[in-house]
Parts: sequence; structure tokens; C-alpha cells
Amino acid sequence: MQKIQMVDLAGQYKQIRNEIDSGIREVIETTAFINGPMVRNLTRGLEEYLGVSHCLPCANGTDALQIALMAIGVKPGDEVITVPFTFVATVEVVALLGLKPVFVDVDPDTMMMDMDQVEAKISSRTKAVIPVHLFGQAAPMEDLMALAEKHDFRVIEDNAQAIGCKYRFRDGSTAMAGTIGHIGTTSFYPTKNLGGYGDGGAIFTNDDSLAAAIRTITNHGSDRKYYYDSIGVNSRLDSFQAAVLVAKLAKLDQYNAARKQAADYYDQQLTGIHQVTVPARTSHSDHVFHQYTIRVTDGRRDALQQYLGEQGIPSMIYYPVPLHLSEAYKSFGYNAGDFPVSEQLSSEVLSLPMHTELTAEQLDHIIFHIRNFFA
Repeated sequence: MQKIQMVDLAGQYKQIRNEIDSGIREVIETTAFINGPMVRNLTRGLEEYLGVSHCLPCANGTDALQIALMAIGVKPGDEVITVPFTFVATVEVVALLGLKPVFVDVDPDTMMMDMDQVEAKISSRTKAVIPVHLFGQAAPMEDLMALAEKHDFRVIEDNAQAIGCKYRFRDGSTAMAGTIGHIGTTSFYPTKNLGGYGDGGAIFTNDDSLAAAIRTITNHGSDRKYYYDSIGVNSRLDSFQAAVLVAKLAKLDQYNAARKQAADYYDQQLTGIHQVTVPARTSHSDHVFHQYTIRVTDGRRDALQQYLGEQGIPSMIYYPVPLHLSEAYKSFGYNAGDFPVSEQLSSEVLSLPMHTELTAEQLDHIIFHIRNFFA
């Protein structure tokens, strides 16, 4: 049996070597390293795949979130509602812009924003809500967009973990995660479902005026060379990353289907272990399993992780400390006990290997040892 990886990028590359090598060679031969044809190909491909009017590539997913906030015209002291159970970038950009993060807890089953708590946190200073589409499925966007219309704030989707996920509205219509809010953002970090071979990101919107603002901000605040109408940043996706992503976008549905198949097998084999809770799946969203994250109760999560490591099975804890308790964000005045669900999840979650190259033998090996640990 091959060594088990959390993410097997080398194995994936072997399957698409010709496409990747050809795309990178084309970039080198044309010397179109910045904003070249390959970036435009990716932009058009993502717009078509997602069914969105505008795709605006940028340097990384963190920049995407910051630029999205800048585009809606936030000012220091404005409030942004989000969750403490997420990767730091979601809150980091809020703090960097001099805004105040206002946290709501997450649902104990889906681990995403608890919509029942949002309205009570809205104030006259609320300018945006950032739902996080966590681990591969979408937050309840239909309810959030209704609140946005009622209270006049913008919704910025953090879709770094759920590209390719389809959202189902109550009337039966569908839309892709990242295209439902006023702005959607994503990351092309190598381990993502659609990942490059370095940093990268993108911003999505159906609003022409927001798209124009985002495009200007990403280019130093300029929409014509050497003329600057606003303060911007330098955030561009390079053509090498675009070449990799063009090759992978053609296979994204195939990759996500492979992840779902592995997740279904995990579910089937792990359901029934008293101390293990398999991932909940929402009724309104597909799940593309960026992570396969179980909950381990009875205080045995860390012992299980150590045991799996001894058997050559990697695992990761996403996330060991909720952001309201992180040292960097203590100045915002939150305390232990403020968000009990997030705090409990941080002590129980464990993500198992999940990628497109997992074999049946590897899955059986992982499952055998989890069962053996609890026997």
C-alpha cells in the first residue's frame, strides 16, 4: 500500500501531467506571465462553470476577502458579522481594515453560521456578513440573503472550501456556492478542491458596479495605466497558476465526485461507533468534502490522532482554537464561554485524509484502525 497522504498532489499530477506541462510550457513560450491569455482562459472558464457574470482573479484567498470588503466601501469602526470557527483569514482581513468582527456561534451539526443568531447581532454599523462555506458545503444562504435585504448589508461568501458545491433554494432552483451573495471569494491554495501549485484566489459577483470597483482595487486603484482614482492593492494571479487551474477546472466535477465517493464510504463504515460523529450533510447544499471532519467525543480526540499517526495515518485539527480566543483577537473583548459550540468543536474535530487519489485499500486501512482504537 502506498503511503497515505492528507492530500496527494503528486499522485494527482501524474494523472494530468500532460495538460499541466503543456500549459506551463505555453506560458513560458509566450512570456505572458502577468494577465496573459491563460489568466483570461481561466476567468472565462470559471464564469461559465459557476454561472456568474464576473470572475476577477487575484493573488490569494485572503486578498480576495480584503478586496471584497474594500469594494463595498467599509470604513474603520464598521462591523462585520462572521463566525469564530474558521480559518484566520476570514477575521484577519476584518481587523486589518480597522473593522470590528462581531461573532455568532455555529450550528453544532453543520459547524457553519447559526442563522438564528444573526439578526440579534445586526446594528446600525453592520456593513457585511461573511458566511463561511465550511469543509465543502454551503451555509444557509437563502435565509441570510433575506436578512441582507431587510437590514441593508452586503453578504460576502467565504467559499475557499466549497468551490463546485451546488446550493438548492426552497423553490427548487439552484446556484453555485460563491455566486449567491453580493460577492463571493475563493482560494486556489494547492490543497483546495481546485488548487494551483502556489498561491492564488478569485472574486465573483453578478454586480457590474462591484466588479468594476474590484477590478480597479486589485490593480493599485487604477483602471488606466498610471492614473489612480482610489487606493488599491497589487493582487494578481500569475499565468503559471492559471495554467494549472485551467487543467484542473476541466476535471473539478470528477474530483469532487471522487471525494464524495470516499466520504460515502467513510460514512458507511464509521457510523455506529459511539464516540465518532460523521459529518452532517445539509438539505440545501451538496457537499464536495474539502475536508472529511469527524467529531470525537469523550475527550479521546487527541489520543485517536496520536494513535493514527503511529499507524502512518495523517490527520489534522481544523481548528484547534476558535478565533475569539486566539491571542491576536483578544482585544475585541470576547471571553471563554461566549461561543460554546465553537469551543466544543475545537476540542472534538478531527479531519481524516481526503483527496482524489484515495484508494479502497487506504480507506480500509484508515477505517480499520479507527475501529480498532475504539474496540
